Amino acid sequence: MKARIALYLDLIRWNRPAGWLLLLWPTLAALWLAAGGFPGWHLVTVFTLGTILMRSAGCCVNDVADREFDKHVKRTAQRPVTRGALSVRQALVFGAVLAVLAFGLVLTTNATAVAWSFAALVIALAYPYAKRYVSMPQAVLGVAFSFGIPMAYAAVQESVPLQAWVLLLANLFWVLAYDTEYAMVDRDDDLRIGMKTSAITLGRFDVAAILAFYAANLAIWSWVVYTPARQPIWLVTMAVALAQVVWHGFLIRSRSRDGCFKAFRLNHWIGLSLFAGIAAMVR
Repeated sequence: MKARIALYLDLIRWNRPAGWLLLLWPTLAALWLAAGGFPGWHLVTVFTLGTILMRSAGCCVNDVADREFDKHVKRTAQRPVTRGALSVRQALVFGAVLAVLAFGLVLTTNATAVAWSFAALVIALAYPYAKRYVSMPQAVLGVAFSFGIPMAYAAVQESVPLQAWVLLLANLFWVLAYDTEYAMVDRDDDLRIGMKTSAITLGRFDVAAILAFYAANLAIWSWVVYTPARQPIWLVTMAVALAQVVWHGFLIRSRSRDGCFKAFRLNHWIGLSLFAGIAAMVR
């Protein structure tokens, strides 16, 4: 039983929380902005648990979709489905259970959030297959990983205003940045097996593009959030975030596997910095 539980925990990357933190921080930031301050423990709990559950469900679908490709990639060859420790059916059933639990949480909010949750599910299911047909599948992932933002506005305001979509665009640029770093780790393997990624599409412009994506993300957040009254806190927030971006530039400049993977794993600190700044300003 312990061995079986360990397999399922490995399937959902339980020992690597950076993945769900990348989704959580922008979602919480959107909750605070939509509510004009602390949104209440109910919504914080719903979106925190919902983020963890849906990211875990996404891992199940992704590993099933990529099981034949993952056999040929150093980093993914030992995933439970890929090596046959869990069957496709077991992974999909477990993913479905997690998705149903997440939907149960959404049902405690309102009809608008429930309606938008179906769109979020469709996009999440589409991403694993986008890598076969889209030159920049990270853009599809960016929409999927950013959909907590309009859902947060829907849960608080029962509508999705333009501001939510602008912030989704900002977050999409952040996803493009960190998932391109991630794709750089596997570039050699992906070229060999014919997988499409932003790291391959961008080629020698990958590092410059990543830094531009980070800049676009921070610029759009600043455009939405900044006011003269918030200037001191936001300037500190931007200084902390920009310092991290510069560090990322140093980590990925040589395009080494270790440097790119380390940069990817550190990204959740950028998200935390933005959330902390927003929470301090709109409390």
